[in-house]
Amino acid sequence: MEERIGFLKNVDILSGLSDAEIGEMLPCFGAREFPGGDVLFREGDVGRELYIVESGEIAVGIKIPGGGEKEIARIRPGDFFGEMSIFDDAPRSATCRTEQGAALLSLNRDTFFRLIDEHPGIAVKVMFRMLNITTRRLRNTSRFVADTVRWGEEARRRAITDDLTGIYNRRYLDEALKEQFAAARDRGKPLSLMMVDLDRFREINERHGSAAGDGVILAVVEEFRRQLRGGDILARYGGDEFTVLLPGAVMDAALGIAGKIRAGVAALEFPGDSALTMTVSIGVASYPEAAHDPEELRAGADRALYAAKEQGRDRVVPAR
Repeated sequence: MEERIGFLKNVDILSGLSDAEIGEMLPCFGAREFPGGDVLFREGDVGRELYIVESGEIAVGIKIPGGGEKEIARIRPGDFFGEMSIFDDAPRSATCRTEQGAALLSLNRDTFFRLIDEHPGIAVKVMFRMLNITTRRLRNTSRFVADTVRWGEEARRRAITDDLTGIYNRRYLDEALKEQFAAARDRGKPLSLMMVDLDRFREINERHGSAAGDGVILAVVEEFRRQLRGGDILARYGGDEFTVLLPGAVMDAALGIAGKIRAGVAALEFPGDSALTMTVSIGVASYPEAAHDPEELRAGADRALYAAKEQGRDRVVPAR
């Protein structure tokens, strides 16, 4: 008993109590042991107990944007956690698991409220310490969570966008095509897809340099943006190849948009190099006319793009 009292005197929330007061509190605690790798509780679980670590180590993790979990703290002997369940019976705000075998002391919410009735002076001292420490923890955690959210969103943005142009990349397109096709099928709506290739783009890089090539790509992307509708999805499929998803567009409408893109790119002027010009070849496929699944839609547009290049480039060809 004396050994446990000596240990509890060094726990932050009990450090203001005398030996006699801690002795009064001892019956309130339950002693529990957990093996390594055990999940004590998960984020969102109902919580009614505060824990004090006697031995071992507890890892604390929170969910992050995009899925997964990030560790935010380690709780070691003499530390406490789970105090929000004492304050307002709140759901757990994080997931806690044992990193190795751990011995814990637990204090149940109902037991603590009995302590308030029987020993209000002791309870007030404990609550005062607990509130001060928890406020500091929440302030630090809030900063961490805000940073984590920003980090998560930035990481997600980088994962699905093209570095040069800022438009979507192939990784995003693969998922968007599946989602848009399923939505079109479920709602009985059309969906069209364009495959666009910059004609003889390699020659521009070879003759004018990669910086000029990047400038051409950026100018072409701006022309895409001028011609596309609000809900259309533009992605850079490869170095000089682009894909456009046109939700709700039948073949005729998609061909009309593709024709405007072709004409707009052909009319582009590049300051500093009057000899520099660009044209595009475009293949268009539509659901339900020319496809029964996402891959068939993409393959149809790809075949039409190949036909456009075979026919002399700088043209739009529909899938057959």
